[in-house]
This record gives sequence, C-alpha cells and structure tokens, in this order.
Amino acid sequence: MLKKLFGFDARVMSVKTEILAGITTFLTMAYILALNPDVLSLAGMDKHAVFTTTVIASILGTVIMACWAKLPFAQAPGVGLNAFFVFTICKEMGYSWQFALTAVFIEGIIFILLTLSNLREAIVDAIPASLKNAISVGIGLFIAFIGLQNSGIIVSNPATMVSLGDITSGSALLAVIGILITTVLLILKVKGALLLGILTTTVIGIPMGITHYGGVMSIPPSIEPIFMKFEWSSVLSTNMAIVVMTMLFVDMFDTIGTLVGVSTKAGMMQNGKIPNAKRAFMADAIATTAGAVLGTSTVTTFVESASGVAEGGRSGLTAMTTAVCFLIAIFFAPVFLAVPAAATAPVLFLVGLMMMSPIKDIDLNDFSEAVPAFVCIVFMPLTISISNGILLGIISYVFINVLSRKFNKLHLSVYILCVLFILKYFL
Repeated sequence: MLKKLFGFDARVMSVKTEILAGITTFLTMAYILALNPDVLSLAGMDKHAVFTTTVIASILGTVIMACWAKLPFAQAPGVGLNAFFVFTICKEMGYSWQFALTAVFIEGIIFILLTLSNLREAIVDAIPASLKNAISVGIGLFIAFIGLQNSGIIVSNPATMVSLGDITSGSALLAVIGILITTVLLILKVKGALLLGILTTTVIGIPMGITHYGGVMSIPPSIEPIFMKFEWSSVLSTNMAIVVMTMLFVDMFDTIGTLVGVSTKAGMMQNGKIPNAKRAFMADAIATTAGAVLGTSTVTTFVESASGVAEGGRSGLTAMTTAVCFLIAIFFAPVFLAVPAAATAPVLFLVGLMMMSPIKDIDLNDFSEAVPAFVCIVFMPLTISISNGILLGIISYVFINVLSRKFNKLHLSVYILCVLFILKYFL
C-alpha cells in the first residue's frame, strides 16, 4: 500500500526514517507559519486568516507532492515571493493585495499550462550536468546563510554588508550550542540526529529566555476575510502582465533549483533527470493556484526539504508526514511556533554542509565548466536568490563556451534559455 501511495520501497527505505525525515522537514520550515502572516499583514491582509490559509495551502501542495509525484519534498508559500507580493506589488507599485492575489492566480494557471506542455521539464533537462551539481552546492550555501542569519550569528553591517553577531549570548549562542550538539549526534550516527538537535536546542532555549511557551491549542481562524478576494478590473493592464511574468520567472527557477539541487544530493536523479518531474511541477502549479483562491502568495517547493532528505527521506511518505504535521499545527500552533529560529538554524547550517558534496563531481580543472558552476554557486547566497544563481550560471556557461569555440557542448535549448535569461535582466 505504501509503495502504491507514496513510492515507498521497503527494500531500501524505512518507515521510521521516512517519518522522522518528514517531521524534520516540518520543523525546519515551520517558521513560515509565523513569517507568512507577519509579511502579508503588512499589505493589509488579516494576519490570523493568513495563518490558516498558509497551513491549508502547504498541506494541499505537499499532499499532491506525496501522493502523485511520490517525492520527499514539501511545499508552502515562498519567502522571497511573499516579500515581492507585499513590498513590490503593494508598497512600491501601489496596488491592493487583492490585485496581487489576482496576479498569483493567473501565474498559477499559466504554470499549469506550461507543465502540461512539458516546457518546465525540458528546461531542467537542458541544464548542463556541471550546473546541476553546482545548484546543489549553491543551495547548500544559501540555506546555511539563512540559518546563520535567522539565528543572529551573521548580522548586517553598513560598512561590510555582513559581519559576525554576538555569539556570547542570546539566539546566536543558542544556535552555536545547537550546532555543536547536532554535529556530535551526527558523528555518533544517532538516528534522527537532526530532529533531536532541533528538540534539544529548543528545550535549552527555555531557561535562556529564547524559547517562549505560549499555550497548547488554539482554534483555527476563519479565512473568510481573504478567501477569493480577486480584483479583475486591472487584469489586462501592462503592470499586471509584468507582475505575473516576474512571479512566474522567479517561482519557476526557485522550484527547478530546489528540485534539481536536493534530488542531486539525494542521489535520486535518473540519467540526469528528476523522477516524476512533471508531477512535481504540477503539484507546485496547483498549489499556487489554490493558494491564491484561499488567500496567500505563491506556493513553492521549499529548500528546507533538504533537511528531511539529509535525514534519509526518499519517498512521498516523507512529504505526507510533513503534511500531517502541518495539519496538527493548525490546532497546536502555540506549541509548534515555540520552536525558535535558533533551534532550526543548526539544521540548516549542517544540511548546507551536506549539500556541498556534489562539488566533487564538477571538473574544476576545466574552466569552461568550473567558472559557470562557480558563478551559479556564489550568486545564490550573495543575492539571496536561487533563480539568480541558475540564470547567471547558464548565461556565463553559454558565453564562455561560445567564446572558447566549444560549440559542440551547447544544445539549441541552452542558447534559447540564455537569450530569455538575458532579456529578463534588461526588460
């Protein structure tokens, strides 16, 4: 039954491992339950309603990923995309949140059509092998940086952009303790080391005044204030087209980057392709469309899924476990939201390390492969964008190999991608 439902293979997989992996993924991405309502409320949306909608949209996308794509990846409203929703569309451009939700809905419909046409899958297949490996490494640095930043180990600095925070107290100290504990658990090969690391760090945070216990249960707020609140009057405007295309571009390559990077690290790629890629993309597209109806920003595959994969998750059972955790969270939000960022930061940091391993498969002596790969790796964390890393990596790959007269390495599809990516930065 598990094989039929989730692609679970009892010969090489363990139910216990898949469940632990699913819980670990949930705990590393549970911050979205607090973050998404906070961000979208800045656009005037009802914060409590957004919490419920965030949970429902995450469950929907993750269940589709689990049962149809049968992959260990979880979905939820994307962090960068919710910021674009609020600060660009609503604040900078001056549109209402209803306008922004309409754009997300249209984007979702277009995504469904692109997925049915196999275009998204073709784009993945067109990415050179060295860049696929680089994507995994870049994402590793990206999520490690997020963990360090969320915990206060890395802080902003006007003079140097970033610098070391105060690691002798507060969240930063707790995160350092968590990194040490989780590392030792990994060295000792303790099963569920990442999850135990999160839980132990959370408990240690109680006497430090960082973990705040706010009760046990709460009734899910109504989504009525934001449900199906679309604004169709501007649907044919130029600005709507620009907003939709920008969302489409960023979401597409964030999702592609996450799926390729995590699948590569997990050894799940089959002849350079993601298994059930079309279904994985469709899960993303359906969840985005449904999420807009429910009242939230673009839903995407979460890079934190790497934590569950690092814990051993390989089938849809991992994703289903994460979805069940989200379902429980809607009733026990105070408990789950008690896990501080300092407790999940160690896992993000160590998973970042684990995702570095594909770098050994990049031929660093061949500069036509190594330089584009390095561009891809470096620009993900430095621009806080998976999509920028992929776009600039492919553009540099084409230019370097064309100027080096290595035309035989380049397929027509790579040239097309390069042109589109260049237009993205100039238009």
